[in-house]
Amino acid sequence: MEKVVVSRCASYEQDAVDRALERLLHPLGGIGRFVRPGQRVLLKPNMLAARRPEEAVTTHPALVAGVVRAVVSAGGMALVGDSPGIGSLARVGEKSGIRAAVEESGGRMVNFGETDSVGGGPTFRSLELARAYCEADLVINLPKLKTHEMMTLTCGVKNLFGAVVGTAKAGLHLTAGRSKELFAGLLLEIAHARPVALTIVDAILAMEGNGPNSGTPRQLGLLLAGENPIAVDTVAARIAGIPADLLPVEQEARRRGLAGTEAERIDLCGDPVPLPVQPPFRLPEGLDVQFGLPAFLKPLLRNQLSPLPAADPARCVLCGICRDACPPGAITIRNNALKVNSGRCIRCWCCRELCPHHALTVRKGLVLRLLGR
Repeated sequence: MEKVVVSRCASYEQDAVDRALERLLHPLGGIGRFVRPGQRVLLKPNMLAARRPEEAVTTHPALVAGVVRAVVSAGGMALVGDSPGIGSLARVGEKSGIRAAVEESGGRMVNFGETDSVGGGPTFRSLELARAYCEADLVINLPKLKTHEMMTLTCGVKNLFGAVVGTAKAGLHLTAGRSKELFAGLLLEIAHARPVALTIVDAILAMEGNGPNSGTPRQLGLLLAGENPIAVDTVAARIAGIPADLLPVEQEARRRGLAGTEAERIDLCGDPVPLPVQPPFRLPEGLDVQFGLPAFLKPLLRNQLSPLPAADPARCVLCGICRDACPPGAITIRNNALKVNSGRCIRCWCCRELCPHHALTVRKGLVLRLLGR
């Protein structure tokens, strides 16, 4: 049985977070079961972009501070790092409040610059991950519970993609992003390459709708924790009311026979929580409906069943961030307008994920428009 613990926490007031963390970790043996004196403990929050805590894009600084102090109290050295999707670690740390929280709590920020080559899995035999992430004695995963336009959910497993440094993310999107199944496999192999000891989810203020950057904050008032990030994600998805067949990572993990996808084999303990919450989370507009289609039909129906990013002229300032981040180079700026090449676009939604102006909308194909009606 995989154990996942839920703890209620109504606010980010630091004392409330600290008390909720203590209750959360108690059924797992407490922080001392994981952290030994003298260990270098790498905390991996979600630091996607330079956004304020109340926007629910990044892991809240109060949770990061609480975990840093817990690690230090157990005798560990708390290091906090990530490779943001856009902007520098310093800029994201400043705007999100994480840098100040870390420094005031006795931790230290570390850059994900240098990389190490580590063994992957059956598909990606070798992976380049941040050296600070690989060399730590222990990794604690601190994701934010959010919807995600490509993978439907970003939580424990998806958060570890941040161990891939800088522009290498675009290369992996280009290699694996044409297939959600293949990309889900990549995420699982990253999680396997350097296993985390503990996953603690910030679901006090989660995100629904067009996550992970442009969705709507949603108050849940919960923290989740477990040793297996797949099991933690399974519980998070059930709480959010997301059907299993819309979760590529869960589907791929089940296909590979990995533990954590079967709800009946998860020992859910801690505070009681409705499964799912009501109403269930709103899903991203960018999701397609190709799941379950025969492979030979997908290319033929791609434009009808898969939405496409499109610029909103009222918001787009032609900054070029989406163009520069697009893995297949499907975005261009011509004649003072942003254009998306539907043939080259792999629907990874990096453009919408990274746009600081929320200027990319969703243009749906004929079938999706009819289904919407």
